[in-house]
Amino acid sequence: MDENLGKFIKDFAALVQLAQSGREERPDGKQLLKALTDHLGASATELSVVVEEIQAHRLVDADILMEALAGRDPAHRLLGIGGGAERNHMSLSDILQHARMYRSFPLARPDYTNLAIGPDEQRQVVAMGLWLFNYGGAPLAVLQREANHQYGRQMATLEVLAEEAATAAAYLAEIRSSLEHTSVFKGQVIALTMGDYGPTMGGVTFIRRPELDKRDVVLPGRLLDRVEDHALGIARQASVLQEHGQHLKRGLLLYGPPGTGKTHTVRYLLGQSEGTTAVLLSGGTLARVAEAARIARALAPSIVVLEDCDLIAEDRSYGHGPQPLLFEVLDAMDGLDSDADVAFVLTTNRVEMLERALAQRPGRVDLAVEIPLPSVHERERLLELYSPGLGFSDAALKAAAARTTGTTASFAKELVRRTVVAAALAGEAPSDAYLEDAVEQLMADSEALTRSLLGSNGQHPDGGPGSGTPGQGMDFGFVAGPVPPGFPPA
Repeated sequence: MDENLGKFIKDFAALVQLAQSGREERPDGKQLLKALTDHLGASATELSVVVEEIQAHRLVDADILMEALAGRDPAHRLLGIGGGAERNHMSLSDILQHARMYRSFPLARPDYTNLAIGPDEQRQVVAMGLWLFNYGGAPLAVLQREANHQYGRQMATLEVLAEEAATAAAYLAEIRSSLEHTSVFKGQVIALTMGDYGPTMGGVTFIRRPELDKRDVVLPGRLLDRVEDHALGIARQASVLQEHGQHLKRGLLLYGPPGTGKTHTVRYLLGQSEGTTAVLLSGGTLARVAEAARIARALAPSIVVLEDCDLIAEDRSYGHGPQPLLFEVLDAMDGLDSDADVAFVLTTNRVEMLERALAQRPGRVDLAVEIPLPSVHERERLLELYSPGLGFSDAALKAAAARTTGTTASFAKELVRRTVVAAALAGEAPSDAYLEDAVEQLMADSEALTRSLLGSNGQHPDGGPGSGTPGQGMDFGFVAGPVPPGFPPA
C-alpha cells in the first residue's frame, strides 16, 4: 500500500473517532425538557405556549418588569438555550418538539444585548433567555426574545408556559398593565427612528433635554410667553381645567420662514418641560405618528413634536394609506381622549401647504403662531446673543442690524461666525471692522443665494409682513393677528 494513502486512512479514522466522541459528549438537549417539566410539574411538550408580542423598542421595559416579577420568587432561575442560529428560526413550541425528537437545543447561558435607558445610561437586557419562577404560587416559564429582522422577527416576544391557563393569563395581564404606564422613556426626550426593514423595526434614541434660558430666545413682544402658556401652561393647570370640564389635549402650530427660530423655540419648550415625556418626529419618521401618539398617551404629560409638516402635507409616499400622511397626523391627534395631557407641536416653513388639511380637520390645532423675521431691534439682540466676549461696540452692532433687513436668526449666527473666521485667518482678534466687512460681503448681490439658504428674505422691510410685529399669530376661535390666507375665519 502506498505510504501516503496509508497515512491518510489512519488520519481519517482518527478524525471520525474524534467526531463521534465529541457527539457522544455534547450536552443533552433533553436537559431543556427536564428543566421545564421539573419546574412546571407537567410535560412541557404537552402544554400550550401563549405568545405576547412587544414592540422592539419596549424590550428594555419588558426586561425590567421580568426581572422584578421573577425576583418575587427567591428561587427563580434564568437559563439560556443553545443550538446555534437554528433556534432563532423557531418558536418555543418548535424548540421543545425538536428537543424531544432530536435531543437538540441543550441548556446554555442566556444571551444579552446592550440597550440605552437614558441619554447616558445603558442596561444589559436579556435577548434570549428562559425565566423559571413561581407566579401567584404557581410555576411559570417565560422565554424572552428580542426582535431580529435577520430571522424575520419584527417584534420582541414573551412566550409563556404554564400548567394552568389562568396563571399565564394573570401574568400577561400584569405585564400589559405595567407596560401601559411604566417605561424608561417616561419623562425623557426621545426621537423615534426609522429602521432598515420598515417602520415596525424603528428604534428610539434618547436626547439630552436642552437647557435654554428665556433670554436666548429672541422673539417679538410676549410671543414666547403666549407659546409657552399654550404648550406648557395648560398642563400646569390640569387639575383646574379638568374640574371645569375642559380638555387638556392641544395643538400648536409654529409657522414662518426658514431660520427664524421655530426649532429654537421648540428647544426652549422642551427645556422648560422637565418631567414631561417628549417624542420628536421629523422627515420619514412622521410615518410613526400613531406610535408616537400611543407613547404620549401612556406616558403623559407629553409633548409630541412634528417638524416640517409641510413636507408631508400632500405626499402619500411617507405613509401606508390612501391619504397624505398629514391627515394621519391629525387623525392621531383627534384620537386622544379629552383628558389626555398631550400637546402636539407642529412646525412648518410653508403654512399654505397645511391649509386644506387643517380646514378639513378643524379643532386639532387650536393655536397657530407666526415666528416672523426679526425686526431691527431683534436683529441687534441676536447679534449680541451670538457674540459674547467678542468686544463689538454697540454702534457696530446697531449698524450691522440696520443693514441686514429681511434676514433671519440663522443669518445673524453665520454673520458672527464669518467675522471670527476672517479675523482668525488674518491672525487678529475680531473687531468692528471685521464685522462691517462680513456684513458687506453677505449683503452683496453675489451672496443672494447664501442669504436664501440661511432663510433670509430681503422683501420683508421692517414693520411689514413677517418683520416681527409683536403678537402676530392666530388662535382658532379667537383671532389675535393676521390669519394666513385660506384659513377659516373665527
